[in-house]
Amino acid sequence: MFVRHALVLAATAVALTACADAYEPAAPATTSAQATPSAQAAAPAAGLSITDPWVKTTKEGMTAAFGTLVNSGAAPVTIVSGASPLSPKIELHEVVESGGKMVMRPKEGGFVVPAGGTHELKPGGDHIMLMGVTEEVRPGAKISFTLQVQGGAPLEFTAVGKDFAGGEEDYQPGHK
Repeated sequence: MFVRHALVLAATAVALTACADAYEPAAPATTSAQATPSAQAAAPAAGLSITDPWVKTTKEGMTAAFGTLVNSGAAPVTIVSGASPLSPKIELHEVVESGGKMVMRPKEGGFVVPAGGTHELKPGGDHIMLMGVTEEVRPGAKISFTLQVQGGAPLEFTAVGKDFAGGEEDYQPGHK
């Protein structure tokens, strides 16, 4: 009898594993990013996603992208670089105090998203800096991004253009 129960349990485990391999979960309701098929395949493996991604509107020059990076995995994930058709040059930036004023600078080592945690990208804090933007970003514009994960598959997502004047943020050279 014990052997029969063991065989039934083993067969059930095999069947559930086969179903799990074929199952593609729906995107979380709180995620506004539109992932591409390759991102849907890559994100679960890395355990990385982004919620509410957006880009500050601009006529040209520089702008920044924001959102919340979410790591549902069991190990920290490090974002080391980014790319977007909107900008020939993208840097991962932080805002720090230097000489009594707040300045933006490249984030050494990239953005680390802790295991089971989040990393917020926000105005006045860590953000994705887009330089050399030659195309106007209007409210509602859809901007595609790829974030490269250290030792892992990239995260692809779409951010939405959004007007934002909070904190008098200006990502143009020579301004705050």
